[in-house]
Amino acid sequence: MAIKQQQRVRQGLEQRQWLSPQQIQTIKMLELPTLELEEYIKNELEENPALEEGKEIKAEENDFGGENEDDDYDSQDANEDLSLGDYMYEDDIPDYKLAEISSREEHRESVSYNSDLSLSDYLLQQLQLQDLPETDRKIGEYIIGNIDDYGYLSCDLKTISDQIAFQSGEEYGEEELSDVLSIIRDFDPPGVGAMNLQECLLLQLKKRKDIKERLLAIKILSHYFDDFSGKHFEKIRKSLNISEEQMKSAIEGIKSLNPKPGSNWDNSMTTIMNHVTPDFIVETAGDGITMSLNNGGIPNLRINREYADMLKDYSGNKANRTADMKSAVMFVKQKIDAAQGFIDAVRQRQETLERTMDAIIRLQSDFFLYGDESKLHPMILKDVAQKTGYDISTISRVSNSKYVQTNFGVYPLKFFFSESAQTESGETVSTRKIKQIIKDEVDAEDKKKKPLTDEELTAKLKSRGFATARRTVAKYREQLGIPIARMRKEI
Repeated sequence: MAIKQQQRVRQGLEQRQWLSPQQIQTIKMLELPTLELEEYIKNELEENPALEEGKEIKAEENDFGGENEDDDYDSQDANEDLSLGDYMYEDDIPDYKLAEISSREEHRESVSYNSDLSLSDYLLQQLQLQDLPETDRKIGEYIIGNIDDYGYLSCDLKTISDQIAFQSGEEYGEEELSDVLSIIRDFDPPGVGAMNLQECLLLQLKKRKDIKERLLAIKILSHYFDDFSGKHFEKIRKSLNISEEQMKSAIEGIKSLNPKPGSNWDNSMTTIMNHVTPDFIVETAGDGITMSLNNGGIPNLRINREYADMLKDYSGNKANRTADMKSAVMFVKQKIDAAQGFIDAVRQRQETLERTMDAIIRLQSDFFLYGDESKLHPMILKDVAQKTGYDISTISRVSNSKYVQTNFGVYPLKFFFSESAQTESGETVSTRKIKQIIKDEVDAEDKKKKPLTDEELTAKLKSRGFATARRTVAKYREQLGIPIARMRKEI
């Protein structure tokens, strides 16, 4: 009984602070890359009539006047400090006050993407050109609707048959669907409509008359696909009793095929948004480094003048207010408050990104000056948090999905973060340096005779002064996307 009473007391005394909608909006904006922010702003401009493009109205002109006694809508000062609260796995929220963003020259990196038809539309066009009964055409539309962005059929024919029966009440056998699928598999791009990689490659081979050992390649994929996937090339060669030259030619032909035939047709909004567009521009000249945000597509935002005047008129006519006028005041004020909150959230995002990137540049100035990965220093989220005064969770949100354009290429912000390692002499270096050595050794290895094993890579690192355990080397190799030695062997 005493324990239960203590629990009730503890529950009664617990205080939880929740973030306001505007604070959540600010956090969400931190996570958005530039292209997604532009789309987010565009949607807000369409939805809130009190928000418009243009330079902000001066403070003295933005005095709406009026009293709050009739307003049930409670808004917080957009510039007030963010309070600590519960948000997304109890991440801490930074508590800093914003300063005005200094003006900078804006840069804009153009983004190009395929504006042609989507893969689905492209396949439907080809379907319409076929001389098919209406029934087969309808089946074809359902099948195409189940082909994913990579060109693969995402479910089996039984599932598609069930879909058709559920949606249209018409029942078709798997044999009927299979006949129509065969027609679709003959469409462009080659390999479309396959259910797995093996089918996809075989469909392409049947059309690729230019491949020298095409029939041999078909035989390898048809009967030795697992061995091919495992790169057991010598086993396949002996089993087929063919020469090394024939084997090599067949493998090269297979390698020329496209494992994702639909990828070139994917122009969905998600793909467009995922194109790499730098959020920051860092330029160096001599020993100087300059940084700017890539804000060319982000418009200036302000409160709509008509809405501001409307609220001022309503507020100044308090004596003659009717119930309808009070509702109108409430609506206009809510829209204006939401618009002002949105403007402040955009400004806060820009300030946070700018300050975070400044800190990264200071910590990694050698790389930005010379472009040499070996000059990257160990750096973790905590280091940037200490430089900026922000919380680690804020730095994490800024670093996700953001890119920086430098004199040496475009890099994700996460590229600059790495843990530290020590040499045998006690020198502290970035783990990225060890990974670079592993990559260089693998690039230089003899892949035909004997690719380097993890044990051999460990020995090579030790000879350079890095006493790294074999399991650590294996972890770094996997992080670099390098397969094990057997999978790197070539014929």
